[in-house]
This record gives sequence, structure tokens and C-alpha cells, in this order.
Amino acid sequence: MADSFEQLTGGVTRIYKSIQKIKRLHMDSIGLKGTHVMCIHYLYTHPEGLTGTELCSKCREDKAGISRILSDLEESRMIYYQDTENGKKYRAKALLTEEGVSYGAKVNAYIARAVVAGGNGLDAHDTEVFYRVLFTIADNLEELCSQIEQKG
Repeated sequence: MADSFEQLTGGVTRIYKSIQKIKRLHMDSIGLKGTHVMCIHYLYTHPEGLTGTELCSKCREDKAGISRILSDLEESRMIYYQDTENGKKYRAKALLTEEGVSYGAKVNAYIARAVVAGGNGLDAHDTEVFYRVLFTIADNLEELCSQIEQKG
């Protein structure tokens, strides 16, 4: 049992650290931060725009983190807000500017490269099984967290 735990945590940690390093290196090369990757990715794949709340959900990031990222992206002229009501940007949809779309294309190309590299040596069946197992483990651990929190 302990060996399975060590393998899971060790593998997940190695993957996470590699993803973070890839984000950092690629974002440095285009003048952005690794934390911007997921927001740019989701805004690029949702050209109709997303609200801060929607980005929190998709990026699995808290409101303060998303607000900082969106502020950075707005300052860098990567995004603009659609229909800000009473100056409340958090409820308005953020959209990529023309420059943001250009960066979004680069980010998604880097993501595609990382996905291909990560799956090197796996066939479609292996990949399907991997994701099914990964998300089953994630769901099970989230359920355990909920149970522990309820017992307080």
C-alpha cells in the first residue's frame, strides 16, 4: 500500500514539476509568466470570452489568483473586457486582444507539443486507460477530502 502511495505521489509530482517548468520556459520566451498559460489557453479556446468565475472553475484557481492573472494580462494588452457594468470586471467577459490571440496560438502550440511528448510511446488505448484511471483517482480523493472536511 505504501509503495502505491509513493509511486502515485512521486509520479504526479514529477509530472507537475515538468509541466510547471515547461510553462515557465515557454512563457519566459514570449515574455509572460507560467501562471498565465491556462487563462490564455481557455480564452483562446473560448473566443466568445469567459468571466473571472468561469476561469476560476476551468483553471481550478481561486478568485484572487485569477484576478491577478487577468490584471497582468490586461496590463500587457493581452485581454480586454466586454460590457463592464459599473466597473465590475469580474462579472464581465474577458476576451483576447489581437495580440492575445497571437500569443494564444503560441501557447496552444506549446501545449500540443507537450501533450505529444508526454504521450510518446503510448497508443490510443493506453492513453484512454490512463486518463480514465487518473480521473477516477482524482474523483475518489476529492470525495475522501469532502468526507474528512465534513467530519471536521
